[in-house]
Amino acid sequence: MVVMMSVEAGVGVMATKLGMMSFFQPNGEVVPVTVVGFKEGNIVTQIKTDATDGYNAVQVGYRRVRDRKLTKPEMGHLEKAGAIPMRHLQEFRLQSVDGFEVNQRLVFDELFNEGDLVDVSGTTIGKGFQGGIKRYNFKRGPMSHGSKSHRQLGSIGAGTTPGRVYKGKKMPGRMGGTNRKTRKLKIVKIDKDLNVIMIKGALPGKPGNLLRIAPAKIVGKNIPKN
Repeated sequence: MVVMMSVEAGVGVMATKLGMMSFFQPNGEVVPVTVVGFKEGNIVTQIKTDATDGYNAVQVGYRRVRDRKLTKPEMGHLEKAGAIPMRHLQEFRLQSVDGFEVNQRLVFDELFNEGDLVDVSGTTIGKGFQGGIKRYNFKRGPMSHGSKSHRQLGSIGAGTTPGRVYKGKKMPGRMGGTNRKTRKLKIVKIDKDLNVIMIKGALPGKPGNLLRIAPAKIVGKNIPKN
């Protein structure tokens, strides 16, 4: 059995979501954007190759923390690379790792330009245990006094055949708190003075959430068709 992993279109960075605002274009157009900031980090902590690990990848660390916040194995891994203590470590699997060095700092404005398309992934806001109406946008029943089924789920299957509930049936349960990727979002503005960027549209999570930003994958352009 051959296990295939998705390959990124290029190395990316990690950032922190700050919030949303309206950005006015020079022509007067109002664009809803998400402001993303950067804390200390985005340093290459490990380079993996086909010879050593069986695949090519660049491991990046982000957000500096105190030494006591990390375990001894984590501290040893970062000390081996000569990097500062960092909370988050993520890998970007690439087709080639040429040109990367351990303890290399990745600067966003050197990797991306205004107008580029990026894929942003993060953890969505957790909403707890929710019913079918909020979770799957089901319609409710009649709200008149004679009805006894206002927001209930209703029938979940036949009794005799199949005599069970099919797997994957949409029912009440935990909502949110999962990893989601929003693809092909446009970089509207890069502010070097404030060390923030503005990305058009909404991004997963609430302010303060960790985001993973990578070049948008476009098949046939920066990702092979096979």
